[in-house]
Amino acid sequence: MSPTSTFSSSFIFFFHILLFSLFEAEAMEMDLNPRTANQTLFEGEGGGYYAWSSKEFPFLAQAKLGAGKLVLKPNGFALPHYVDSSKVGYVLQGSDGVVGMVFPNKKSSKEVALKLKKGDIIPVPLGALSWWYNNGDSELVIVFLGQTTKAYVPGEFTYFILTGGLGILGAFSTEYTSKAFNMNKNEAKELVKSQSGVIIIKLEAGKTMPQPQLHKTKELVFNIDSSLADGNVKRGGIITTVNKSKFSFIGEVGLTATHMKLQPHSMNSPIYSTDSSIRVIYVVKGSARVQIVGIQGKRVLDTEIKAGHLVVVPAFFVEAKIAGGEGMECFSIISSAEPILEDIVSDESVLAALSPEVLQASLNISAVSGKHLISEISKNSIILPSTN
Repeated sequence: MSPTSTFSSSFIFFFHILLFSLFEAEAMEMDLNPRTANQTLFEGEGGGYYAWSSKEFPFLAQAKLGAGKLVLKPNGFALPHYVDSSKVGYVLQGSDGVVGMVFPNKKSSKEVALKLKKGDIIPVPLGALSWWYNNGDSELVIVFLGQTTKAYVPGEFTYFILTGGLGILGAFSTEYTSKAFNMNKNEAKELVKSQSGVIIIKLEAGKTMPQPQLHKTKELVFNIDSSLADGNVKRGGIITTVNKSKFSFIGEVGLTATHMKLQPHSMNSPIYSTDSSIRVIYVVKGSARVQIVGIQGKRVLDTEIKAGHLVVVPAFFVEAKIAGGEGMECFSIISSAEPILEDIVSDESVLAALSPEVLQASLNISAVSGKHLISEISKNSIILPSTN
């Protein structure tokens, strides 16, 4: 080998080491600590909207994911708007919500009105126009999780309101609106300025709103709480996954949703993605201890999570939770329409797939210990029941 070739090979080797070191340093600086919604974007008589700020939660921006929470009081109405991100809404509370949508890129598209209740998931495609209304007697609460790969601000949803005090229509000059609507200037001004409310308003009691289209609701809304679970472990808990094969509409936002309930002190098996997808977990109820392990076997998170917390699990990182004394319920999205996830300690895990010889050599254990380990793994599932 010539000196030049030797130099080139050495340079490439050290260049790769440098890149790995830089990536490792960046990974070590990841702040994965759970957060509650820390930004109040609006609060009023009709309700409020709260978000996880990418400034306070920088890894959301790095992962290009976003989260927000809509709270509508009785008769609360979120004005028609569209968003620069695709997302999935999960109804945390309420039994008589209504969402209206107009989908983009569809000829002769008409508004569809869909009924919402606790446990429903509703995908919101990129650019879809939507409005949200609470026709019930108690609060309607919806958490939104989604991708911000095309957003103006990575890690955050940007809303474009059609009407009202912050609306697009009212921002154009009277000359433009009068010409666009074929009205005189006084009529045009009255049209776009009559609604002075912003973002969320409260409608008068008895105000007539569109009735939900039940056949469309069955097609475009999926109740994940009442769906048949994919895994149900006695004294352990349940897990339900909803992808495009189970609910075709969720495929339009390129995401997968999961719902998990852990019984007190039970555990979900350490799990990781093999396709570079990222998981965002919202804790609905209860609490758990969560650990996340990343590059070079470093534990990058070890903390308690509780209701209202948001946790992001980076691609390929391994995450596991042990529920607290009251158990834990969480809803999450995965940034892939068809994610590939693996776990480590169940009967279908990668560890169980290894040959006995490789398992013994890798763990430096005897054949007897290896056989016992395989026997124990064969009894496990994705959820491990409490031993108490």
